[in-house]
Amino acid sequence: MSSIAAMTPQEARQWIREGRWQKPTAGMANGYTQANLAILPRSLAFDFLLFCQRNPKPCPVLDVTDAGSAIPSLVAPDANLLTDIPKYRVYRNGELTEETTSIEHVWQDDMVAFLLGCSFTFERAMLENGIPVRHIEQDCNVPMYITNIACKSAGAFSGPMVVSMRPVPHEQVVRAVQVTSRFPAVHGAPVHIGDPSVIGIQAIDRPDFGDPVTIRDGEVPVFWACGVTPQAVAMQSKPEIMITHAPGHMFITNLRDEEFGVL
Repeated sequence: MSSIAAMTPQEARQWIREGRWQKPTAGMANGYTQANLAILPRSLAFDFLLFCQRNPKPCPVLDVTDAGSAIPSLVAPDANLLTDIPKYRVYRNGELTEETTSIEHVWQDDMVAFLLGCSFTFERAMLENGIPVRHIEQDCNVPMYITNIACKSAGAFSGPMVVSMRPVPHEQVVRAVQVTSRFPAVHGAPVHIGDPSVIGIQAIDRPDFGDPVTIRDGEVPVFWACGVTPQAVAMQSKPEIMITHAPGHMFITNLRDEEFGVL
């Protein structure tokens, strides 16, 4: 894992492009910002951009491509969004119809790609502050849940917020809030701390996306807004087609995490 953590973004994307890495990207190319992906036809792109603008906690926009382009010119102009993510999902009319390691066969010339901030970005800061990140410890995907928190609708898009969860020792919860609040462009502070049922989560050991993780005695579940929200929105709003990353399988940008931190 240490060699994976020390990779440059270019090296990590090369591994992904060659099919040598098809797992979640947490802990990969440490120090470089990772991003969520959502791709839609141009006819729906403005509505989705407006949805993101109205819901900046789960959907903070890092980059938007030109229609028909798969090159994220702001965050990684040397990358290709068709091949540089370990696993993609294709939703058609609200149904998940395909998981694939390349989307070259489903890409359309009128498509627009959105890259959204990812909470993996602030995990390095958590670790540097002595706050555990359990899914990295257990080498699995972060647990994610569909909540009862409604996003603000925009045009064709509406749906619930998705959150990611990390168990934090009770005495470190305040520090976890302080540390992650420094990264508003990548979800920032938690949206909920404690009892998961308050936000509609009835079984914390059965996440809607990702893997369950151990919550130890003396730990509190802490929930952050999550860039998988567009997938829940796709299932509710049912666009003809939406392409996303598979949860936890992110796009690694050329930008440093520190670029998104504030003092």
